[in-house]
Amino acid sequence: MPRARGGNKRLESRRKIMRLAKGFKGKRGTSHRIAKQSVMKAMRNSYIDRRRRKRDFRRLWITRIGAAARQHGLSYSEFIGGLEKRKIGLNRKMLADIAVRDADTFAALAEMAKEEAVKG
Repeated sequence: MPRARGGNKRLESRRKIMRLAKGFKGKRGTSHRIAKQSVMKAMRNSYIDRRRRKRDFRRLWITRIGAAARQHGLSYSEFIGGLEKRKIGLNRKMLADIAVRDADTFAALAEMAKEEAVKG
Protein backbone atom coordinates (compact mmCIF):
# COMPACT_ATOMS: atom_id res chain seq x y z
CA MET A 1 0.00 0.00 0.00
CA PRO A 2 1.41 3.45 -0.91
CA ARG A 3 2.44 5.87 1.75
CA ALA A 4 -0.11 8.59 2.58
CA ARG A 5 1.20 12.07 1.91
CA GLY A 6 -0.10 15.62 2.07
CA GLY A 7 -1.24 15.91 5.66
CA ASN A 8 -4.59 15.29 7.23
CA LYS A 9 -7.21 16.48 4.73
CA ARG A 10 -10.09 15.67 7.07
CA LEU A 11 -8.67 17.97 9.75
CA GLU A 12 -8.10 20.76 7.22
CA SER A 13 -11.69 20.43 6.03
CA ARG A 14 -13.04 20.57 9.58
CA ARG A 15 -10.89 23.60 10.40
CA LYS A 16 -12.14 25.40 7.31
CA ILE A 17 -15.78 24.84 8.36
CA MET A 18 -15.06 25.94 11.93
CA ARG A 19 -13.26 29.06 10.68
CA LEU A 20 -16.30 29.96 8.58
CA ALA A 21 -18.60 29.33 11.57
CA LYS A 22 -16.60 31.58 13.87
CA GLY A 23 -18.93 33.99 15.63
CA PHE A 24 -22.04 31.80 15.28
CA LYS A 25 -24.01 31.38 18.51
CA GLY A 26 -24.05 28.21 20.61
CA LYS A 27 -23.29 24.85 19.03
CA ARG A 28 -23.53 26.39 15.58
CA GLY A 29 -20.08 27.84 16.22
CA THR A 30 -18.53 25.01 18.25
CA SER A 31 -19.88 21.66 17.03
CA HIS A 32 -18.60 20.63 13.59
CA ARG A 33 -21.72 18.69 12.57
CA ILE A 34 -24.08 21.58 13.36
CA ALA A 35 -21.61 24.23 12.18
CA LYS A 36 -21.38 22.54 8.79
CA GLN A 37 -25.15 22.86 8.27
CA SER A 38 -25.12 26.48 9.45
CA VAL A 39 -22.22 27.37 7.17
CA MET A 40 -23.95 25.75 4.17
CA LYS A 41 -27.11 27.75 4.84
CA ALA A 42 -25.14 30.98 5.42
CA MET A 43 -23.24 30.51 2.15
CA ARG A 44 -26.47 29.86 0.25
CA ASN A 45 -28.09 32.98 1.73
CA SER A 46 -25.05 35.15 0.96
CA TYR A 47 -25.15 33.95 -2.67
CA ILE A 48 -28.86 34.77 -2.94
CA ASP A 49 -28.47 38.14 -1.21
CA ARG A 50 -25.66 39.28 -3.48
CA ARG A 51 -28.23 39.16 -6.27
CA ARG A 52 -31.02 40.58 -4.13
CA ARG A 53 -28.85 43.58 -3.16
CA LYS A 54 -28.83 44.73 -6.80
CA ARG A 55 -32.65 44.58 -6.94
CA ASP A 56 -33.05 46.34 -3.61
CA PHE A 57 -30.77 49.23 -4.52
CA ARG A 58 -32.46 49.78 -7.88
CA ARG A 59 -35.82 49.84 -6.06
CA LEU A 60 -34.48 52.41 -3.58
CA TRP A 61 -33.13 54.63 -6.36
CA ILE A 62 -36.43 54.52 -8.23
CA THR A 63 -38.32 55.43 -5.04
CA ARG A 64 -36.02 58.41 -4.40
CA ILE A 65 -36.22 59.65 -7.99
CA GLY A 66 -40.01 59.29 -7.97
CA ALA A 67 -40.35 61.25 -4.72
CA ALA A 68 -38.11 64.05 -6.01
CA ALA A 69 -39.93 64.14 -9.37
CA ARG A 70 -43.28 64.47 -7.58
CA GLN A 71 -42.01 67.64 -5.88
CA HIS A 72 -41.61 69.11 -9.36
CA GLY A 73 -45.02 68.01 -10.58
CA LEU A 74 -43.92 64.95 -12.56
CA SER A 75 -44.47 61.25 -12.14
CA TYR A 76 -41.46 58.93 -12.20
CA SER A 77 -42.31 57.63 -15.67
CA GLU A 78 -42.83 61.14 -17.08
CA PHE A 79 -39.49 62.21 -15.61
CA ILE A 80 -37.55 59.24 -16.99
CA GLY A 81 -39.37 59.43 -20.32
CA GLY A 82 -38.55 63.13 -20.65
CA LEU A 83 -34.87 62.52 -19.92
CA GLU A 84 -34.72 59.71 -22.48
CA LYS A 85 -36.30 61.93 -25.16
CA ARG A 86 -33.70 64.59 -24.35
CA LYS A 87 -31.01 61.86 -24.60
CA ILE A 88 -29.76 62.55 -21.08
CA GLY A 89 -27.93 59.35 -20.21
CA LEU A 90 -27.81 59.44 -16.43
CA ASN A 91 -28.42 56.13 -14.72
CA ARG A 92 -30.83 55.73 -11.80
CA LYS A 93 -28.04 55.57 -9.23
CA MET A 94 -26.70 58.96 -10.29
CA LEU A 95 -30.17 60.49 -10.57
CA ALA A 96 -31.03 59.34 -7.03
CA ASP A 97 -27.75 60.77 -5.74
CA ILE A 98 -28.44 64.10 -7.46
CA ALA A 99 -31.99 64.11 -6.04
CA VAL A 100 -30.68 63.67 -2.50
CA ARG A 101 -27.55 65.88 -2.60
CA ASP A 102 -28.15 68.58 -5.22
CA ALA A 103 -31.74 69.84 -5.43
CA ASP A 104 -30.91 72.66 -7.88
CA THR A 105 -29.45 70.30 -10.49
CA PHE A 106 -32.39 67.93 -10.09
CA ALA A 107 -34.79 70.86 -10.56
CA ALA A 108 -33.04 71.70 -13.84
CA LEU A 109 -33.33 68.07 -14.98
CA ALA A 110 -37.02 68.06 -13.99
CA GLU A 111 -37.60 71.20 -16.07
CA MET A 112 -36.02 69.56 -19.10
CA ALA A 113 -38.15 66.47 -18.61
CA LYS A 114 -41.25 68.60 -18.12
CA GLU A 115 -40.64 70.43 -21.42
CA GLU A 116 -40.46 67.09 -23.23
CA ALA A 117 -43.61 65.87 -21.49
CA VAL A 118 -45.50 68.99 -22.68
CA LYS A 119 -44.21 68.56 -26.28
CA GLY A 120 -45.06 64.87 -26.56
